[in-house]
Amino acid sequence: MIPVFDHWRHVPAASQNGVVALGNFDGVHRGHQALVQHAVEQAKVLGVPMVALTFEPHPRRFFVPDTAPFRLTLSPAKVRLLEQCGVQAVLEQRFDEAFASLSADAFVDDVLLAGLGVRHVVCGYDFTFGARRGGNVEKLRKRGRERGFAVTVLEPVMREGEIYSSTRIREALRAGWASEAAELLGRQWEIEGIVEHGDQRGRAIGFPTANVALGEHLRPRFGVYAVRALIDGKWIDGVANLGKRPTIGKLQENFEVNLFDFSGDLYGKVLRVALVEFIRPEMKFSGLEQLKAQIAADGQAARSILANGKPAG
Repeated sequence: MIPVFDHWRHVPAASQNGVVALGNFDGVHRGHQALVQHAVEQAKVLGVPMVALTFEPHPRRFFVPDTAPFRLTLSPAKVRLLEQCGVQAVLEQRFDEAFASLSADAFVDDVLLAGLGVRHVVCGYDFTFGARRGGNVEKLRKRGRERGFAVTVLEPVMREGEIYSSTRIREALRAGWASEAAELLGRQWEIEGIVEHGDQRGRAIGFPTANVALGEHLRPRFGVYAVRALIDGKWIDGVANLGKRPTIGKLQENFEVNLFDFSGDLYGKVLRVALVEFIRPEMKFSGLEQLKAQIAADGQAARSILANGKPAG
């Protein structure tokens, strides 16, 4: 695992004086990947470290604390994905009142220069920084010329005239378009969380499930999905239900994963669950027998989808 720092004052000399990629990187989608790859290539040319500077919590969560969950990737997944892109260290700058109040000039002077000793910055065309978004890419370029660091601004990465964006991926997931989200991300979208104790109702009706904590993840369309889950380095096929279980009447959000041909204790473990395909929306049934019949049919539908060989992760 690459090193992760929570404040610009904590970055050691080994990760300074290099190339810095700037952004929230929520989802680490194809657009983010192109930006990071450019930064990695610049670092190789210069023979210097390459650091991704991102923010925790997401600034939207800081400024609108009661907003509904919207994250595509939580911190562990984001760091792992950035590492796969070639990032050598991550500064997950703690986004608090003190940081939010930094002026645009202070962000450059204190964070980029004093904290990171930056030689080259790579960011997207719409990157803003500083209190009240006082800085933009033009200001960053100007300060770079004045202070002696290079700035590369990447134009939008497009697919058939559409920009790869976290917003577009959220829209796709909220519509249940798991395949569309996967195309934009460059991989299937995952929910990663701790397996918690449930009410054992699934086990009682013959379909044991792992109840995965949703945390701050975006809530995709409620319903049933064909999924794959990563357990001990192996992807296992399954079917999952996301919703409020209206037949049972608990009406609280649950993400329940039934893994095919698997037996083992997963309680307390972190499970990565990749959404492969949406099967059907959430439904209310007349009773448990109808529910059991539908669960069996959902399992067969998921097996058929997954037999087509769609890759996981």
